[in-house]
Amino acid sequence: MIKRTIEGLLVMLMICGSAFAIPVGIDNFEDGTTQGWFVPGPHPAPPTNISTGGPAGAGDNYLRVTALGGDGPGSRLSVQNFSQWSGNLTSFSRITMDVNNFGPDDLFLRFLFVNFSGDPGLSPPSDVAWSLTPVIVPSGSGWLSVVFDISPASLFAPVGSIAGALGGVDELRLFHNPAPVFGGPTMGAPPVTAVLGIDNIAAVPEASTLLLLGSAFAWVGILRLRQFTSR
Repeated sequence: MIKRTIEGLLVMLMICGSAFAIPVGIDNFEDGTTQGWFVPGPHPAPPTNISTGGPAGAGDNYLRVTALGGDGPGSRLSVQNFSQWSGNLTSFSRITMDVNNFGPDDLFLRFLFVNFSGDPGLSPPSDVAWSLTPVIVPSGSGWLSVVFDISPASLFAPVGSIAGALGGVDELRLFHNPAPVFGGPTMGAPPVTAVLGIDNIAAVPEASTLLLLGSAFAWVGILRLRQFTSR
């Protein structure tokens, strides 16, 4: 009776595993660094780790990204990462984070995924994809928890393929653009004047990935239980 009950519970875990979404790879900026997020080239106000005032209040670090508007360096809001966010992201369906738009302009945030043909940042990209639908963060928003859908259906690939971009990410970029276009003199991200706070960046696995993991754990438990009760 006990054996059957435990087996039933383990099978239930296997069936219900897809109901849980566990974030991984969290950037919380508590180490005092930008955790690999940067802006290339000269910028009058580069990304900065702020030691207090994050979504948890006093003593909670966050990343501050600044766009100055106009037509000089730092006019656009964009920040990128070549380190801990590189690799295969095809098993993830969402990226979550906390954001705070200190203003004065509203922000339309999107993610860009780049797979370079050679050295990242030095060779031409072989695959590029970005968000079709922006996350809108109004000026003076306060801290908000937002979700970016990064499933293939939510992305657009002007170069190569979505599968190639997600399967071999060399660069992950967060940028502002009201329109789902990027690149070129007439299609670049527009200048904007805003200060954006960012914290707790995390990737959330797809439900199918969680179900597979839950199934594996459940069957291991069943096998061990059977070995124990057969003694």
